[in-house]
Amino acid sequence: MTQQEFFEHVIDVLGATGIPYMITGSVAAMIYGEPRLTNDMDVVVQLVPNCVQPLLDAFDGDQYYAPPSEVIFEEMTRHGQFNIIHVGSGSKVDFILRKDTAFAREEFSRRQTVQFTPGIESVSATPEDVVISKLMFYQLGGSRKHLEDIAGILRLTPDALDRSYLEHWASSLGLTKEWTAANAEALKQND
Repeated sequence: MTQQEFFEHVIDVLGATGIPYMITGSVAAMIYGEPRLTNDMDVVVQLVPNCVQPLLDAFDGDQYYAPPSEVIFEEMTRHGQFNIIHVGSGSKVDFILRKDTAFAREEFSRRQTVQFTPGIESVSATPEDVVISKLMFYQLGGSRKHLEDIAGILRLTPDALDRSYLEHWASSLGLTKEWTAANAEALKQND
């Protein structure tokens, strides 16, 4: 199984189990921006207890690593995360339990259906929400990959972005400096 097939399988499982989700992180940035290498896919989920076992059943067997259900239940109580790994490819999906913040609620309510690969649709965070999340990660760790992902989205979808929404959340979340840096990076990449 290739990485793409693993990611597509995860999307199929989420749809079949009825778990509300949205792709975010670098994979979502690639949907709206430019491709780059990644070994993982970040998926925000709104998981309820009766969906845990069906999720684990879909990843049972030697070809997957999945945590025990007790770990998932613990992560659910603290809005943490867990991962499932496809052993053969080393590809990983990080399941992030939706936080209960104003931005997390807004972001999840705005998710949209997108073309993931030819013939496969998925649910993703909007490009604006991917940008805001990447700004938060850039603020936390300073990794330029987040700025480059944002710049790719800004350059490839400039007319489709709701700039007032972006500026509102950048201001509300204390990300104004990072937002300025991301815009400067986009301009630099355009040159």
